[in-house]
Amino acid sequence: MAQMYFYYSAMNAGKSTTLLQSSFNYQERGMNPAIFTAAIDDRYGVGKVSSRIGLHAEAHLFNKETNVFDAIKELHEAEKLHCVLIDECQFLTKEQVYQLTEVVDKLNIPALCYGLRTDFLGELFEGSKYLLSWADKLVELKTICHCGRKANMVIRTDEHGVAIADGDQVAIGGNELYVSVCRRHYKEALGK
Repeated sequence: MAQMYFYYSAMNAGKSTTLLQSSFNYQERGMNPAIFTAAIDDRYGVGKVSSRIGLHAEAHLFNKETNVFDAIKELHEAEKLHCVLIDECQFLTKEQVYQLTEVVDKLNIPALCYGLRTDFLGELFEGSKYLLSWADKLVELKTICHCGRKANMVIRTDEHGVAIADGDQVAIGGNELYVSVCRRHYKEALGK
């Protein structure tokens, strides 16, 4: 029986690397995985999942209007899918997470979702909120704060490296914009 997994972490914990390794494992066994990523994230090119260590793969895109169930069902009807891998899943809507539960429950295709748990204000992303609620398995991928403790928060910085505490929830960027830190250093950086 298929299940839905949510692999979550702060930034730079290897989520995309883990996704790409999972895809490789399926392919190595002659199976057909489908990779999806958020259209909004074009850091490494549109329709690509890339890791900081140089791995990459082409991906189908989703945006807020995508019916994820229909997109996956269409791919599955064209060629049997053995797994669906979703990168940047924090950008899924509530409805899309529900559609993924339908992929798992009705099409019997495992869904492995990789993304951030919270934003730079410590608030859940919509997709993450419903994945935490509805996923069959929750897996935390860990990264490290500069102090050596587990980093479970993300701060957004300005051009001078100073933490900022306001702004839009989504600003696409990498190490030039975000730093993963432990809760203690998150609070210190924001003066809390």
